[in-house]
Amino acid sequence: MATDQLSSTFAALADPTRRAILARLATGEATVTELAEPFTMSLPAISKHLKVLERAGLIARGRDAQWRPCRLEAGPMAGAADWLESYRRFWGDGFERLDDHLREMQKGT
Repeated sequence: MATDQLSSTFAALADPTRRAILARLATGEATVTELAEPFTMSLPAISKHLKVLERAGLIARGRDAQWRPCRLEAGPMAGAADWLESYRRFWGDGFERLDDHLREMQKGT
């Protein structure tokens, strides 16, 4: 995966509104109006978020007459997950050290 794509993915995922939009799209396609419903922001603001997600490759927009459904494109998230996976061993090591430290503390009491 190119670093450019990874940076775009993480930048798009950094915003809670965009993560909420992706969570909604995980349940199926939706229009911009449907995606905007739970938010207290304007349609142009939602459209800006959608453009960021689209540029990152996380969503695709179709066209069916006047209906422009958005759908989730999970490929870039898989790339981000793969990148994170390479660091999983550090999480495990950290938890093991914490367990060791807690055991030592319990012995002292």
